[in-house]
Amino acid sequence: MPDDPQTAGPGWHDLGPAHQLPPGEVIEAVAGDRIVAVANVDGELLALDGICAHQGGPLGKGRLEACTLTCPWHGWQYDVRTGRQQLSQTIRQASFAVQVRSDRIWVRLDPPA
Repeated sequence: MPDDPQTAGPGWHDLGPAHQLPPGEVIEAVAGDRIVAVANVDGELLALDGICAHQGGPLGKGRLEACTLTCPWHGWQYDVRTGRQQLSQTIRQASFAVQVRSDRIWVRLDPPA
């Protein structure tokens, strides 16, 4: 994937510097018309829909412990590797491909062809 946002290809969005997201942290970012939560789990960046399925809480402002992201509003918890809500097999947050290029976080919102 090219480093220039103009040539990155359809669906890819530049979310900012990767060095500002250390392991164990999560951020909220806007990609296109979506809010995403990007988590750093031991150096691996993972992205989920940033709006909690419960009542729309900001997952990117939540707490990350290992692979579990906790919504700051009502405590709903999600596995950031799968998007699955911890207490229900049927509730899942959309997850997105993430790449780091030239210290920039890139997320792809549409599924690869």
